[in-house]
Amino acid sequence: MPYYIYKITEQPIRKLEKLEQHDAYRDASSRAKHLRSELPAGSGIIKVIFAENELHAEDLLNEVRQPAPELGDD
Repeated sequence: MPYYIYKITEQPIRKLEKLEQHDAYRDASSRAKHLRSELPAGSGIIKVIFAENELHAEDLLNEVRQPAPELGDD
């Protein structure tokens, strides 16, 4: 399964833009770090996602995740 690099913007609506695809995590990670360093502040975030295909990657990125439990939650 490949690693996808996406740019995610929240304003005015949430938008996912696939930038690249890599077979190895090391390549995807180093490229994402490079892209993050060039990204102007406030213009979105860069994420790396491991998925079967582009549709699966976008589903994972749009998933609403439960917040982590806090100390004392029972």
